[in-house]
Amino acid sequence: MIKRSILADAKQFDQLVITKNINGHKIHLIYVETMDGLYTPLGLELPEGNGPFPVILLASGNGGEGMNWVIENSKNRRYTINKFLEQGYACGWIRYRTEVELGYNEGGKLIRDGRQGREMFNRSPLEYEDEISIIEAIKRYREIDENKIGLLGMSHAGEMILKLTSEYHGVCAAVASEPAAHEFLALNPDDSVTINPETQLRNIESMQMQSTNKVRKRIDMQVALQRINSIKTPLFIMGRDQDELQGIFRLSYELLAEQNKNVVWQSYDHDLHGFIFPLLGEDGNYVTNKVQELAIKDVLSFFGKHFLD
Repeated sequence: MIKRSILADAKQFDQLVITKNINGHKIHLIYVETMDGLYTPLGLELPEGNGPFPVILLASGNGGEGMNWVIENSKNRRYTINKFLEQGYACGWIRYRTEVELGYNEGGKLIRDGRQGREMFNRSPLEYEDEISIIEAIKRYREIDENKIGLLGMSHAGEMILKLTSEYHGVCAAVASEPAAHEFLALNPDDSVTINPETQLRNIESMQMQSTNKVRKRIDMQVALQRINSIKTPLFIMGRDQDELQGIFRLSYELLAEQNKNVVWQSYDHDLHGFIFPLLGEDGNYVTNKVQELAIKDVLSFFGKHFLD
């Protein structure tokens, strides 16, 4: 693999890089070419030194909003980024195309073929496949240690980690925080899920899945285990004690552990969905407490263990 600098000629590197100083932080805003030739955004920051650096890619939620989302979060949700930079990690927010309702379950595995001298797919790439494109792209930077790439995804982005690691093995370790893994586990929801009459898409905002036993009885176990069995990446599953989807978070861990996967679990008592990414307060300071500080410390410890030479 030929390695290039982040600031290399974008035409040769199939990427566009714009380096900006945003609120005193040097951020490389990168448009990464995805599997179908469209572009998805990354805001990458480097620690002090020459590298190559281990890197942690941060993701949250179900996609969309493009580079503006990356810039906004690099400004106002950077508490966790700063903790990684202080420990010598490269770090940054990624973004990806919008989640497709049941696209993973109904679309099947992406098959790439050819027609008339060009590529032909059986379906469009999905959001987690954009994340794979980003991972593969940054491996080509000489500032990045290609063998020490980690992921930290929250909520839907936590589920994306499970989807991604089920079929891609180019990540050193990953943390799925509050992973909303109902699609990955092939969950048959209960009556707390309704259908939007205008769009015919499911409304899962009120889904109640606190009980692990309830979730276990409602998944397609054969499908879930088939997906889990192919995972090789060490995983840290983070729960939240009072979350309405805690049963999904916990069962994701239990099934991984039952299949002897390299996985750890910890749940935290916090009232914020997304507590792993503290929010900026109106006074310009981040609103954090001991639970969040402990959770971030646990994440750093997990990556440190798996990134050791």
